[in-house]
Amino acid sequence: MSGERRVLLGKIVGVFGVKGWVKLQSHTEPREALLAYRPWLLRQRGSEREIKPLEGRLQGRGLVARLPGCDSREAAETLIGAEIWIDRSALPKAAPGEYYWVDLEQLAVQTVDGVALGRVSHLFSTGSNDVLAVRDGERERLIPFLHDDVVKQVDLEAGLIVVDWDPEF
Repeated sequence: MSGERRVLLGKIVGVFGVKGWVKLQSHTEPREALLAYRPWLLRQRGSEREIKPLEGRLQGRGLVARLPGCDSREAAETLIGAEIWIDRSALPKAAPGEYYWVDLEQLAVQTVDGVALGRVSHLFSTGSNDVLAVRDGERERLIPFLHDDVVKQVDLEAGLIVVDWDPEF
């Protein structure tokens, strides 16, 4: 993998059976989309290694995979906790008006009147909408990511999000 920006897509959370299969937590939608990305960069205890999953499938309400060099339950147990990352360029192009969270993180945020509010530290979903967590020094603002209503402009090239938001809120 290159030195470009990476995206966390999942985590190894357990073992499945005795032949080295692992249980996966996926951050993709649908969850089995995780299996389509290649290669994975496994990060665990300060080390990284690139792998290409051999196979994977939905198993009940979860997701399982078989990884190269992982042929026993004991080998699989050593991978529990490993994070699964990919290069940002491996993601498909976003549709117009849609954004990957990783592309919004660290963008500057300002009001329609030009008042700087800080930078996007992270995003989260509330179920009804996504929320931008915007930090400026020690202050954090939680701004709903409601396109057209609150979020007036997202300019990835300029690294800027313009919002209709009261800076005192």
